Amino acid sequence: MKWASAVSEKQNLEEALRECAAQVRGALGDGPPDLALVFVSGHFAAQYESVPTMVGEHLGSTLLLGCSAGGVIGGGREIEQRHGVSLTAASLPDVELSAFHLRGDDLPDLDASPDAWEDAFNVTAQDDPGFVLLVDPFSFPAQNFLMGLDYAFAKSAKIGGLASGGRRAGENALFLGDKVHREGAIGLALKGNVIVDTVVAQGCRPVGKLMSITKSNQNLLQEMDGRPPLEVLRELFSESEERDQGLMQHSLFLGVLMDDFIDNPQQGDFLIRNIIGMDARSGAMAVGELLREGQRVRFHLRDALTSAEDLAALLARYGSAERASPCEGALLFSCLGRGQYLYGRPDHDTELFADKVGVMPLGGFFCNGEIGQVAGTTFLHGYTSSFGIFRPMHGDK
Repeated sequence: MKWASAVSEKQNLEEALRECAAQVRGALGDGPPDLALVFVSGHFAAQYESVPTMVGEHLGSTLLLGCSAGGVIGGGREIEQRHGVSLTAASLPDVELSAFHLRGDDLPDLDASPDAWEDAFNVTAQDDPGFVLLVDPFSFPAQNFLMGLDYAFAKSAKIGGLASGGRRAGENALFLGDKVHREGAIGLALKGNVIVDTVVAQGCRPVGKLMSITKSNQNLLQEMDGRPPLEVLRELFSESEERDQGLMQHSLFLGVLMDDFIDNPQQGDFLIRNIIGMDARSGAMAVGELLREGQRVRFHLRDALTSAEDLAALLARYGSAERASPCEGALLFSCLGRGQYLYGRPDHDTELFADKVGVMPLGGFFCNGEIGQVAGTTFLHGYTSSFGIFRPMHGDK
């Protein structure tokens, strides 16, 4: 297994792809790679239809997957708010790739059998595949898509993002093989001698106590440990330092612990969801997630420092773990609200990844929503960096 990644800021699309392809071919050697992932900034929207042909001319017969992007990531760099093309390619011996394109009406019903979902993706759960997913946010029910995937492929790693660069339906592009799709979802199932590890950094840190939901109604949180959540929050505010008090006024979230059996939860064990409303009279709180009584929850805060610390902690945990095979390449699906907008400088997440996990080919893009797993369940996130890290199943390459 061998990966390579490159990025170009040239303002001519053909020149940008030529530059990226030359670097990728130089790293991978002769012959077409098995897989190429391309992400193209919205500055080239008028030429999206030409992307598959151009990539094929430079790389030969390779399976192409990619999409339009509000910003691109490749070669250890993040290109935002300007012309950018990212090309990441891989030679994957003993790995079988199964690509798919689905429209909304192609999805099986949520109460359909796992067989119907396996047929939709042309792969079975017994194959133990890993998935890379790219979705158009304007034309496809992403939540149902992810729920169905988890239902049929409960043990499979899933990573990806929502295409960006377009502002309305039909403006995004999904690249698959020699086709350009303007709606739906595309993806790739990888099976065989490959492991897909995932790291999902939601950019928050916990504050206050871990508490249990003692009363709720759908997404309405009514009691935590028998108390109205607004009362708990007021007490937390009064006990907090000035910096946290400021963040509570505009960057407060609720973390829902997804594994009931974790005794000492850490960062990454919580699903972070927006607080979308509060009722001063009842003390209840509306949250962007369906809740159930008995779940454990904890308030969280987010800012640039917190986001950096969260990512560093998760990547360090992954980087220090022992594995039977080395990491060969990675993909990063990062929120448009991260990057320079959050940190005030470019390349923050890619540099941190190299420092904590290691230097390796890393490509990806800035998304309209990020797909990643928390405690084994796949969610659509915001303000998140979702990494997919690829390595062979066996230690030899």
